[in-house]
Amino acid sequence: MIWRIGSRTLDLTHRGLIMGILNVTPDSFSDGGRFSDPSRAVEHALAMVADGADILDIGGESTRPGAEPVSEGEELRRVLPVIHAIRSQSQVIVSIDTMKASVARAALDAGADIINDVTGLRGDAAMIQLAAETGCGLVAMHMIGDPQTMQNEPRYENVVAEVRSYLEERLCVLTRAGIAAERIVLDPGFGFGKTLEHNLTLLRHLPELWIEERPLLIGVSRKSMIGQVLHSTDMADRYWPTIALTSYAREQGARIIRVHEVKPNAQALRMTEAILGGGS
Repeated sequence: MIWRIGSRTLDLTHRGLIMGILNVTPDSFSDGGRFSDPSRAVEHALAMVADGADILDIGGESTRPGAEPVSEGEELRRVLPVIHAIRSQSQVIVSIDTMKASVARAALDAGADIINDVTGLRGDAAMIQLAAETGCGLVAMHMIGDPQTMQNEPRYENVVAEVRSYLEERLCVLTRAGIAAERIVLDPGFGFGKTLEHNLTLLRHLPELWIEERPLLIGVSRKSMIGQVLHSTDMADRYWPTIALTSYAREQGARIIRVHEVKPNAQALRMTEAILGGGS
């Protein structure tokens, strides 16, 4: 199970990756404003690397349910200084979490390695061509609608079959555009146009979402689904369940786990892989 990111080739057959979340936005659902200052953002980024992050995922536009879009200029103002500073101090793999091709291009020019697009590269007509031209790594996610509308009574006849079909379609579209399949990771999009039951059903059936040996990325860290299960609105109550879900997702075949707290989730990932018999 290979993921090609520019000139790097990562073998994820036995060893998964931790993607550390760095939101440089004032309105993220879980840590809004904590890292909007570039110096604090860079300090946190380097701490995540020290704690075991394989990838840093940097986002300058909130995609929480109901989030208002931000301008290209504002998004660039938020992310570019952070990417430049991280790249000057570390060779860690950097992902840009954006729906805008112009932001993705500027981020790649600044040293980013991956485009993580919650629209599955559907939101901006120029995104697929950019990805084909640059050789970067890609994350294509499933989402209904957009962040403003996605939680307005999402409905499926069969959520597993429909999410799988969507991911198959995106993989086909991207490869037909000249993007090698080995560069693409797929994300079922937990919390993006799904009810609690949809999310739980997808978790029960993760192996059915594995398509043509493309790695699955799972992002459930601190999400409201955890609070709903626990009947709690306290964000602190989502800490340990996130770690449990990291171990569960890896056991079910996921290879990239996107989290806020890097160290405990990295430890859970490595422990799970030791039990599975292939991690190091």
